[in-house]
Amino acid sequence: MKKIDRLILRSFIGPLVLTFTIAVFVLLMQFVWKYIDELVGKGLEFSVIAELLLYASATFVPMALPIAVLFASIMTMGNFGEKYELVAMKAGGISVSRIMMPMALVVLLLTGVAFYFANNVMPTAMLKYRMTLYDITRKKPAVNIRPGEYYSEIENYVIRVGSKDPDGNTLRDVIIYDHSKGVSETDVIVARSGVMTASADNQYLRFILRDGYSYSEQTTGENHVKRPLTTIGFDEQVLTFDISSFSFNRSSEDLFKGSYQMMNIAQLDTTVRKLEKSLQTRREQGSQQMLIPFHAWQHWVAHDTVVPTENDVFSADRRRTAVSFALNTARSTAKDAKMQADLQQADSEYINRHRIEWQRKYTLSVACLLMFLIGAPFGSIVRKGGLGLPLVASVLFFVIYYVIGMIAEKAVRESAIGPIGMWISTLAMLPIGLVLTFQATTDSSLFDGGVWRQRLQRLFHRKATTKDDTIDQL
Repeated sequence: MKKIDRLILRSFIGPLVLTFTIAVFVLLMQFVWKYIDELVGKGLEFSVIAELLLYASATFVPMALPIAVLFASIMTMGNFGEKYELVAMKAGGISVSRIMMPMALVVLLLTGVAFYFANNVMPTAMLKYRMTLYDITRKKPAVNIRPGEYYSEIENYVIRVGSKDPDGNTLRDVIIYDHSKGVSETDVIVARSGVMTASADNQYLRFILRDGYSYSEQTTGENHVKRPLTTIGFDEQVLTFDISSFSFNRSSEDLFKGSYQMMNIAQLDTTVRKLEKSLQTRREQGSQQMLIPFHAWQHWVAHDTVVPTENDVFSADRRRTAVSFALNTARSTAKDAKMQADLQQADSEYINRHRIEWQRKYTLSVACLLMFLIGAPFGSIVRKGGLGLPLVASVLFFVIYYVIGMIAEKAVRESAIGPIGMWISTLAMLPIGLVLTFQATTDSSLFDGGVWRQRLQRLFHRKATTKDDTIDQL
């Protein structure tokens, strides 16, 4: 490897790693703010939260890589141009395409890594991510009984405490409403003090109540007339509540494995073939079902007794009966047709989602090459490094690419265009990359402000000269 290649690679890999890390971090922070309410106040262990963030970060890699390539290529070539290193390389007989060659090889390697990641690592990471997030959202908030508030998170019980001692476990003025016996019997327990403790495995919550009364009111049953209200005093009473639902429980992976986002290309191909076969079967069954009302109408006409009049026409009653039967048959047929159409449309959309995911594994990988094809020549033309212009240009180019991709994906999902429509954003941005590459290799002054300023000055000077010549002639 030549020294110039090592220089270019050192200048490119540093911003690439930094930008990739920042992109993943920004996307991860967006995820955290979205689900912050599900993560806070549930007493989750740090390992569980770290596991969720790790899996979520892995799902952002295919999107963060093209952004990192775009920004790093603009920044690297812009720095070379701003520091006149690009001019020195050209003066030494090195072309722009040769300068970009080491970076292109790295990007080509990243494209292969991105495809392998999207096809093999991404499905597993997405499975773990969805499963962990589902388990976290199902978990109830941690038991937090605050003084002066009614706590109703424990099923069939409502608890209120007047105050807590500094140790957090000793309670004062405790009231517990017990609804576990149904609406026919309500129990209320009142105690002056108590101690709240949890079992070692956090499956049960124990209340040791002292100096109180237990009130039981019955509205139905055998004893509700003789003893509608029972009061029992106690010096000490122990209550145990099942809080196993408050713990973090792992779900089975089989619950999520059927999703298209958790499949690789081979699994997507197999699933699409099965779904297409199922859709074809549904269409055939729907066609047969649509003929049932017509067969019923033909049977009614063939077997119903018709009493002709002297003019061989139906009587008024028979006409009303026939029209009513025909209208009901038409309405039923229209309703069945709409239902069949909706079901087939839903099936088609579900199949399209699998096809979109199949195409996405390629488009996000090729996006690395596309972003480099745009970023490297753009940076060599503008000759601006740092974080200003490269960041703005990177965001602008990627937003255009992403918006076009989202519009195309929606069209594919609704069957407006075929699965090949997932490549529309790539095909739309490819001419921009080719034009920029041509301009860079031909030393274009497309984005040189000084050149444009000189051209405008010459244009205005020419107009002023022409105007003066016209006045002299007059």
